Amino acid sequence: MLFERTAIDGVLKLRLEPHVDHRGFFARVYCPEEFARAGVAFQSTQINLSHNSEPLTLRGMHYQPEPYAEAKIVRCTRGRIFDVVVDLRPESPTYRQWCGAEIDAQSGAAMFIPEGCAHGFLTLTPDADVLYQMGRMYEPGHGRGVRWDDPALAIAWPGAPRVISDADQAWPLLA
Repeated sequence: MLFERTAIDGVLKLRLEPHVDHRGFFARVYCPEEFARAGVAFQSTQINLSHNSEPLTLRGMHYQPEPYAEAKIVRCTRGRIFDVVVDLRPESPTYRQWCGAEIDAQSGAAMFIPEGCAHGFLTLTPDADVLYQMGRMYEPGHGRGVRWDDPALAIAWPGAPRVISDADQAWPLLA
């Protein structure tokens, strides 16, 4: 795996190093030892799947506050998404900044999102599946969020969402 830094402190884009032959390819998608060598302490404890039928479906911007904060690896296993991370860690040099990247099933790229960051995505294709490897078990009742269209963040989404939940529409603004 290749670990590529992003504009947000601690957020990494993960790229595959495929071993290719006439059958296709084989690539490692998670290895705790490789994460440790990259200076990232992450152990996967839970895996979740989000299926999204329609293009321009928006999910986010979600996070869990301390002491329930979650680190995660997000990978698109079918289709293509625009993945966004917002830094909500007051002590971070990139506090209240965002970064986004297209990730898709074909490339196998993923995003590592550290604790204290909000996460969301916009599907760019129909039938997009997103796999989450979580660093801790989900604690019901502690989910929080910020508005996907918060003017203080000015996230440059590649399109306007057509499908979004009432809950995701109602998250508060940061200001």
